Amino acid sequence: MHSFAAIQRLVAVLFLGFASGLPLSLTGQAMQAWLTVEGVDIATIGFLGLVGIPYTFKFLWAPLMDRFEPPFFGRRKGWLVLTQLVMAGTLWWMSGLSPRETPLAFAGVAVLVAFLSASQDVVIDAYRTDVLSPHERGLGGSLAVFGYRIGMILSGGIALIWAEQWGWSQVYRIMAWIMVAAAAFSLLATPRVAGESRPLASDPWRELLGFFALVTGVLVGAFLSRWLLTTLGLDPNDPNKWVRLLFVLAGIACALPLGGWAARKVGFETLSRSLTSYFTQPGAWAFLLLIVLYKLSDAFAGSLTTPFLIKGMAFTQAEVGIVNKIIGIWLTIFGALLAGALMLRLNLYRALLLFGLLQMFANFGFYALAVLGRGAWGGFGLQPFDWGFMALTQPAQIDGLLMFAIAAENVTSGMGTAAFVALLMSLCNQRYTATHYALLSALASIGRIYVSPLAGVMAESIGWPAFFVVAVLLGIPGVYMVWRMRATILGLTDPGGPR
Repeated sequence: MHSFAAIQRLVAVLFLGFASGLPLSLTGQAMQAWLTVEGVDIATIGFLGLVGIPYTFKFLWAPLMDRFEPPFFGRRKGWLVLTQLVMAGTLWWMSGLSPRETPLAFAGVAVLVAFLSASQDVVIDAYRTDVLSPHERGLGGSLAVFGYRIGMILSGGIALIWAEQWGWSQVYRIMAWIMVAAAAFSLLATPRVAGESRPLASDPWRELLGFFALVTGVLVGAFLSRWLLTTLGLDPNDPNKWVRLLFVLAGIACALPLGGWAARKVGFETLSRSLTSYFTQPGAWAFLLLIVLYKLSDAFAGSLTTPFLIKGMAFTQAEVGIVNKIIGIWLTIFGALLAGALMLRLNLYRALLLFGLLQMFANFGFYALAVLGRGAWGGFGLQPFDWGFMALTQPAQIDGLLMFAIAAENVTSGMGTAAFVALLMSLCNQRYTATHYALLSALASIGRIYVSPLAGVMAESIGWPAFFVVAVLLGIPGVYMVWRMRATILGLTDPGGPR
């Protein structure tokens, strides 16, 4: 029987999981739907997937959130309240912009939302690890994933239905008010971390200087790569989208190494100590590769699922939203329960292998939809309803094959995520939880962020059926890495395994 204090901690973890998942679709699927309705072309939508870049780089400023403590509320709660309130204001700002009339301003504010969301994730991951006792972390991790999925369903599924009634600007204003409520919950209802550790003992000015050196190095690296390619006669605005993609990838390849070098030279001590701690673990580099590859298939297909359904298959926003809501809520619950039940009998290695195969093959559902088309499996009608928090004003026809494809994706992706989160938590050294988890989860987002430009170009070049075949094939390397590292993964659950 859990005590009241334990229940309070678990409820806080569940709600914060929801707060973490809510903003993701607002710079992902929901934003894609907004752009699609505004008539933005598919390749441009793919490139705008790069607004999520902060999710990949959040481990760089995570040490600052470990090192500095906002006044009054403590280190974890202080950062929670601050990031959530600022995010609410930024979402309100974004709601007043037009992606067609002011595309650069729209993209810039979207990047700021992603930055604040990634920063919130850093604090929530650290808070969850700090506030839960070791025997609560398994259940707490499951509740966090469940809350995260519900947040994504609200902003990526139900929001599509709301947008049909009120428009996207109003939807983003509603999301801003939800983030205000999240900040109030974080302030008033989340328990303080018992025996919260003091910030790391290092020179704060040197830490800040090191961080700014890191940012400067990244910007200089990005500028140098652009200058070099321009010198070679390439145009960053070339109509050939493969050339534009080359500029993006070259910028990343130059910016990260130069930024890391600058940080080491100036002395970003907290970041350096945290990274050194991780890379001394057995199999550290191999685990990084596994983390990048494991969700790659899922991320590649998911990066353009909404434009595929709305523009490629001509489903309405309401139909996609209804199916996402029904499938997202009930089958995510089913998938989470199924994964939890299976993981009571399966070790971490077998869970990663089985769930990885399932999430890879689930993409054949979208392939079948692209080949067979609407109506291939029939469907059913849904009558108008009004449940207060959502409503359908006109009858809607729900496609059977669409339901199957989204159901398969939700169940298998949820199962894969459950095993994946267990892997990430197993790899964290508790002394540097915030930075380690930020590093690992940022690498996990590489697939989602950086395949988006490639996905948009490929979808236009090879068509939707071939696109989803490629998505299935991209799952093979991740599954192979799990099989190849089976002994090391099994060692994570042993007392002597890496922590």
